Amino acid sequence: MQTLSRSLWPTGQPANWPTLLLCLLALPLAAADDATWLQTKGTLIFHDAFEREETGTGLKDIGNGWESATADRVPKLKQADLDAGIMKIASATKEAGHAAHIHHDAGFADGGVIVRFKFPGLNKAENLVAGFVDRSLKDVHAGHLCYATLSQTDVNLSDRKTGSMNLAIKKKRADDAAAKKKPDPQLEALLKKKSQTTPWKADQEWHVFTLVTEGDEMRFSLDGKLIASHRSEGYAHDPKRWFSFLANSTVWIDDVKIYKVR
Repeated sequence: MQTLSRSLWPTGQPANWPTLLLCLLALPLAAADDATWLQTKGTLIFHDAFEREETGTGLKDIGNGWESATADRVPKLKQADLDAGIMKIASATKEAGHAAHIHHDAGFADGGVIVRFKFPGLNKAENLVAGFVDRSLKDVHAGHLCYATLSQTDVNLSDRKTGSMNLAIKKKRADDAAAKKKPDPQLEALLKKKSQTTPWKADQEWHVFTLVTEGDEMRFSLDGKLIASHRSEGYAHDPKRWFSFLANSTVWIDDVKIYKVR
């Protein structure tokens, strides 16, 4: 990612507006605004504003191609309520033994999503995990590729394909734990490089986030402002077959757009 700095000004002095505009135009669109990058360079492959009612609590009952992967664990509990154009997720994490996991087909190497969301403030530790999955992978747990995790205090970007969800890495850590060995310092150092955490304070207002992957970089923007970017080889995986939400308690989703750039 490039940022506009004094090094871009002629002779190192603040530019006048025409020169400033030329400098801005010289930047990649993704550096200035990832939503614009998706909309101008990409193709909209899916959109949902949730203007309907769900038909039940089953795998496909949200409709419009969504699947609730944890629905069969608690078939009598409603984890996704479509109400007045909003998907209100209320995860039965304790009963299901897993956070609510809702996904939709995507399919791209470079591209991303634009999502309008809100933490309704119904639980203290509301969070939202959004990212990409390829269940065809045999060496990654459940095909988990990469995610942005929004907690009440920060945003974490993580490459899980070559990090925590890689089956060889999971086995090594589990074997060491079973043998009561200290964690392998080289492995732990590697895992540390596979994610990045940026401070952020949550509230109960509506926001729009943009999450994109471009080559080996994943970027997260909130209300048009870049919050975090991170590079790791797992982000370049092709294809990202699913876009997924995971939530441990409550979160509201108002609008989802998925774009393919490449």
